[in-house]
Amino acid sequence: MRMSVRLNLPREVDSVPAVRRLLRCALTILRVDRQAGTDLEIALTEACANVVKHATGAENFEVRLDVGQDRCSIDVVDEGSGFDAAAMSAETPTSDSERGRGLFLIRALGENVRMQSSARTGSLIHFEKSFA
Repeated sequence: MRMSVRLNLPREVDSVPAVRRLLRCALTILRVDRQAGTDLEIALTEACANVVKHATGAENFEVRLDVGQDRCSIDVVDEGSGFDAAAMSAETPTSDSERGRGLFLIRALGENVRMQSSARTGSLIHFEKSFA
């Protein structure tokens, strides 16, 4: 069994828990390991929260979930002002850092993490998780 969902959400705080609940439901239906599911929920929450907070100029954002028995793939896409993906990928936040923890968590909890961003086309954060 496989579930694929494509959501177009308003760039507002209430969108974050809504998409997290949808992911949790899909993972529960497919009986995904609880720890893997928790990792994905945290990573998705961070990716969506970053859009809400930082995607200046975007009214909406898109989340694509593809959940199967053995893996999950997630894309979070916006048409905002973008960020320096190379600089953010190289950064490791310190304990007193005010920024950068979200992307750090996504990299730590996900697999095959890709970040693309451009001032003209917005941003994409892609990550996956394999299930045992």
